[in-house]
Amino acid sequence: MATNADDVTISGARKVWLTAAEWRSVLYFTLHGFGFLGSTLLITWGLFFLFFLAIGGFSFDGFIHQLNNFTTRYVAADQARTGAFLNIFAIAHMILSAAVITFRRDRILPDRMQEGVRDHG
Repeated sequence: MATNADDVTISGARKVWLTAAEWRSVLYFTLHGFGFLGSTLLITWGLFFLFFLAIGGFSFDGFIHQLNNFTTRYVAADQARTGAFLNIFAIAHMILSAAVITFRRDRILPDRMQEGVRDHG
């Protein structure tokens, strides 16, 4: 049985392009992934805020005092201390992000709807 050359090129070209449903799935998972990463970033920033609030005695005045102390020392620091601080901050942020992602690992993929369920929200 012979194969038509046009059928082979059409099926090869068909595999390159995604259908509309496949694009919707890709965009859905991409948006969900960016939402997960964005919310994880906001949670880690909130944990840094909570840290400064805690060392300020859970009062607004103490929080502002700690931020003032932090910024005064950061601005007065030389290049080596500033670089060391940025490294410490980056490492702390990665550790907090890993911890938050570990606790939220069930939310990485979106929930699957059961087959045949018409209720979407």
